[in-house]
Amino acid sequence: MIRYKLMENSKYHEMVQKILNKLKESNCWHETFEHEPVRTSEEAAKIRIGYSLKQGAKAIIVRVKRSKTGKEFMMLVLPGDKRFDATKVKKLLKAKDIRFATEDEVEKLTRGVQVGGVPPFGNLFGMKVLVDKSLFANEKIIFNAGDHRFSIAMYSKDYKNSVKPVIDSII
Repeated sequence: MIRYKLMENSKYHEMVQKILNKLKESNCWHETFEHEPVRTSEEAAKIRIGYSLKQGAKAIIVRVKRSKTGKEFMMLVLPGDKRFDATKVKKLLKAKDIRFATEDEVEKLTRGVQVGGVPPFGNLFGMKVLVDKSLFANEKIIFNAGDHRFSIAMYSKDYKNSVKPVIDSII
């Protein structure tokens, strides 16, 4: 595992630098990891030395359909070792239906970030963010930062302050 500072004109998706700039501006502790490309939380946990699967902040973009207000995309964030409960999410959001965003929709909504590389910063994409409360049982969290080959770890309390998500039970 190589830890390093990202330089200008990086080989990574521009979102990596946006997140690093945001963390630096907010004076948030973080560490960065360059690694082989990973797409799933399980793959990522195997190569992120010093971090467990449950510390992984898995970001999932869903389309929420409400009968009166139409459709919107939003981000669900949960520990990497969990799956969200669609029934709970639908009830919480008063949704008629929810579904995963397609790969094309994800890339359009995130300005080219691929599925599996989406960072848990829905606010950077103009999306509402709903986080499972159990994620904050971890002092530190880690996530792909807009690229399958780059991860960032930070304090969960700093993540909460940076993103200001809705926090509830969704697993």
